[in-house]
Amino acid sequence: MLPEARERADLLTDVHTRLHLDLTSTEDFGVEATISFRCTRPGADSFLELNGASDVTLDGEPAPYADGRIALTGLGEDNTVRVTARMPYVTDGDGMTVTVDPADGERYVCAHTSMDIAQKVVPCFDQPDIKSTFTLRVTAPSHWTVLANGLLEGHEPGDTGTIWTFATTPPFSSYLFTLVGGPWVSVTWDEPYAPAPGGTLPFGWHARASQERELRRDADELRRITSACFQHYTTVFEPEYPYADYQQVFAPGLNWGAMEFPGCVVFRDAYLPPGTPTELEREWVASTIAHEMAHMWFGDLVTMRWWEDSWLNESFADFMGFDVAGIAAGYTDAWTSAAITRKPTGYRADRRRSTHPIAEDTEKVVDVDTAFANFDMITYAKGNSALAQLGHWLGEEDFLAGVNTHLTTHAFGNADLAAFLDSLDSATEHDVRAWAAAWLRTTGFDTLVVTRDGGVPVLSREGSRPHRLTVSAYDDAMRLVGSRDVQLGDEPVRLEEFAGRVVVPNSGDETFAVIRPDEESWAAITAGLSSVESQLTRAMLWWTAIDLCEARVITVDDLVALADRHLRPETHPLVFEGVVRNLQLVIRRYDAPSEVAAHLAVVADIARGAVEGGDPALAPGASRVLARLSADAGFLTDWLGRDDVDQTVRWAAVHRLAELGDASSIDAEAERDKSVAGHHAALTARAAVPTAEAKAEAWERLMSGDLGSHEFDAVAAGFWGWEQADLVHPYLARYVTDGLDLARRSGQAMGDVIGDAFPRLPLTPDVRRELRAAVASALEGEVPTVLARAWNDALDDLDRTL
Repeated sequence: MLPEARERADLLTDVHTRLHLDLTSTEDFGVEATISFRCTRPGADSFLELNGASDVTLDGEPAPYADGRIALTGLGEDNTVRVTARMPYVTDGDGMTVTVDPADGERYVCAHTSMDIAQKVVPCFDQPDIKSTFTLRVTAPSHWTVLANGLLEGHEPGDTGTIWTFATTPPFSSYLFTLVGGPWVSVTWDEPYAPAPGGTLPFGWHARASQERELRRDADELRRITSACFQHYTTVFEPEYPYADYQQVFAPGLNWGAMEFPGCVVFRDAYLPPGTPTELEREWVASTIAHEMAHMWFGDLVTMRWWEDSWLNESFADFMGFDVAGIAAGYTDAWTSAAITRKPTGYRADRRRSTHPIAEDTEKVVDVDTAFANFDMITYAKGNSALAQLGHWLGEEDFLAGVNTHLTTHAFGNADLAAFLDSLDSATEHDVRAWAAAWLRTTGFDTLVVTRDGGVPVLSREGSRPHRLTVSAYDDAMRLVGSRDVQLGDEPVRLEEFAGRVVVPNSGDETFAVIRPDEESWAAITAGLSSVESQLTRAMLWWTAIDLCEARVITVDDLVALADRHLRPETHPLVFEGVVRNLQLVIRRYDAPSEVAAHLAVVADIARGAVEGGDPALAPGASRVLARLSADAGFLTDWLGRDDVDQTVRWAAVHRLAELGDASSIDAEAERDKSVAGHHAALTARAAVPTAEAKAEAWERLMSGDLGSHEFDAVAAGFWGWEQADLVHPYLARYVTDGLDLARRSGQAMGDVIGDAFPRLPLTPDVRRELRAAVASALEGEVPTVLARAWNDALDDLDRTL
């Protein structure tokens, strides 16, 4: 689509969209749209997208419609298109998504767009570099609240429901259009903001009616984080906040973690859990709030021209999310979380064949499905880390000056990598283009190696990128004795002042590179890891150990032994939770099947120690791990008999009991918890039951095409039980054939979750090779782009395991 998209962007300007959407029917929704625009070359032809138009006119004359496109021929200098349509609701999160809450039967309708999905909701020029204003009216059931991109001007009774009217928005790309309707419960306030009329802006948090308890529970903290981030951004960014209000909604059915719709950010409703959030989850919420708010400027105000520069949106917002959660919202250990949970996903993605430059070559992003697949951890985690290194290299003042030049120059427009570099170049004497060539236009990551020369540590680089980082020295008991800033390039750096000391490069985790300590330092690290005072350095060293295991330098047994010694005394919840998550991944992916149970039992015992230790910061995360890994059915049953056990932990115990063969608690727990989260947890538990009949029933449901994307995730999470390799062996080949069939009759979202459901089980080498052969054979044929990317990544992971 790229050539015709470029032509259309050159042709069309000054787009304005007026919409009336009718959500009162439960069968489909009504669309009435008027789109006006100017044409730079009168007489030219173009097209408008909509999946399901029924009556279209261009300047009063009928316009032909076929295959999702409205033909616009013989355009004038000024043009008006009018469209009426009845459009289908969806349940897979790609379009106007309808969800019926199992807790109370209430219906919610949410326009989940992004990428090229807006055309499933409204007629539009569905590409990022054609922006439109939107003026919206919505007719909805009378007991609903409707939220959208524009400021609510009012609502009044209509013939079939209540009509909600929203003010005209500033121009933004079609993929950012949204509205959400349903009986939301709300927490609202007026946020101080001097440039706004009256000196304040309307702010709010909204959730499903059945989540009122959870919203009230978290409301003060959600408001505090939101206000702190907003005041920070409006201080450091020179352009004013571009929109007339700021609403945030925990909405069902969203396929992304959150989406930066201008003025109306939508979060997956799982971010408001029924149970007590762990410390890691609390930090993730804060970082996500800061991430999505950063998009109001970087992504919404200034948008990439085409999808190869999606990193300009996502890498920047991901970096700002962790940074601002720390410096503004009070989550001062956000970068510790990034070091042990976020950055590892970037390293793992970067060693696969599907790796790509952070700033991808335009010609390689051939269509939107390819772009969708590149919304990966190269774009997010690695891009975040690269920008963190850029800021460290340039200095905060120059970095922000360049960012503000970029935002001011391209406000309400589009920009690309070259434009971003121009803005940075205007603010610094550093060679940002050389830096970009090394960091943004290449793949892979460097390795920082420590050797010894007569007792003097020497730091060198295997790779091609410049690095500015902190190197720290420790005594043999891993007590910090000194640190220095190092600029590392082609030439090794001798660390004379650290002679005879334990040396840890990248101790502040400032750069994206793995480290290989010298033998003397590694011996001291493995002996004294839990004694390292800085939790950020501990997190980076834990990742180093995990990476060494995945690189086969140390064994899984070595890694588990390290955890047995040094994770038990760990008191920082982000480090503890992050390491435990990585341990489970490594054990299940790389361990010999005969060793998995014993090694996971060690992890369970570490979790039990944290629970019994009584630390309230560690207990929520450790309790979940213990519930999911314990082999003591009596202990789990007793736990469910207590009234003080957290709901999320209860479902983990129910899932584990089902996995162990006792499904008797599923129905009772589902009756106790009728929320969407409970519905999904019950699906997971039922799919985990280790009988041939239960697996057959779960498989039929999984591949039926009747499940929403979140329901599919839930069933798949239970189906592939880590102790059930023999039981599910017949389904390995069926996953490939049936999964491919389902992907071919579905869209992007379902292709993505089918890929996520890849059976990552402790399998024998022979069975792994069987699975590999089946996937490789399928990939020789026609496989939808999103699923093909996921399967190729899974093959790389399998090959690494083998």
